[in-house]
Amino acid sequence: MGFKRESKEVSRVTRKARVRKRIKGTDERPRLSVFRSLKYTYAQLISDESGAVIVSVSSKSVRADGKSSRSVETSKEVGKKIAELAKAKSITDVVFDRNGYIYHGRVAAVAAGAREAGLNF
Repeated sequence: MGFKRESKEVSRVTRKARVRKRIKGTDERPRLSVFRSLKYTYAQLISDESGAVIVSVSSKSVRADGKSSRSVETSKEVGKKIAELAKAKSITDVVFDRNGYIYHGRVAAVAAGAREAGLNF
């Protein structure tokens, strides 16, 4: 017989819950959460204390010149843009939440872009 495999989404949500037990965003040090859909990349700064989204950016609004909204370069631009908006709200330190995804590709590019623009993880 054999075991039925879990779907990728169920596995990701399980990993997400495991990590979120330890990671909390505060008003002073919000959580930088990254979400990957098949088409776009999203990043949000979230304060879990007040339950509010401080800033959000998506690859719909930020596209590298002539690049796809799914490209790593566009994801890096998303990271840079969210860092700029965070600095405008005088936020320099964040907690990175990869949301259950592997730290590779678009997720790593968002983190790299945010670090380049001056956010501290």
